Amino acid sequence: MPNTPAAPPAITPPPAARHAEGVSNDEFRAAMSRLASGVVLVTAQEPPLDPDDPRAPAGEDAGMTATAFLSVSLDPPLVLVSLREGSRMDDLLDEQPLWAVSVLSESQRHVAGRFSMKGRLSDRLLFEDVPYVRGELTGAPLLGGALATLECRTEQRVGAGDHTLVIGRVLTARLPSADGGPLMYFRGRYRQLG
Repeated sequence: MPNTPAAPPAITPPPAARHAEGVSNDEFRAAMSRLASGVVLVTAQEPPLDPDDPRAPAGEDAGMTATAFLSVSLDPPLVLVSLREGSRMDDLLDEQPLWAVSVLSESQRHVAGRFSMKGRLSDRLLFEDVPYVRGELTGAPLLGGALATLECRTEQRVGAGDHTLVIGRVLTARLPSADGGPLMYFRGRYRQLG
């Protein structure tokens, strides 16, 4: 019987590095980084501490950069944003059904970076020198210079792994700026189209 070379042993990473389905966090993250997406700023205003008192001051504004945002339906007009479970925005939108989205232009890279920093400043300071107007229906900040702005009301929240999918009905849609292209996110960096 001839000697056949033995097959090399299979290399398998330690069990903690892989999920039951066989894909690791790093493999999944690397694959998904090849999907280009637009960048938005999701904003909301905390409800007043005493909602029954019309003189009670409104709560602080909050904002978060998101790349997992998409149109869901035309009739009725629905959008979806994915929020990390337990994040400040996830907690806020669990109690505040009104929120807004500003579609960022390529000239607003600094805004995207500012609102996505880990260990960032308070939201009050983040909004301090960013031009915005308040949404008529939501009271949420709508960024000046954004390509589009939407005001939304939460219709449904769906738990999905370590994220919450928030589906919102679009209450207003405006095109405040026609200048420039969209800010994109691809391979872990903000980029411009073209």
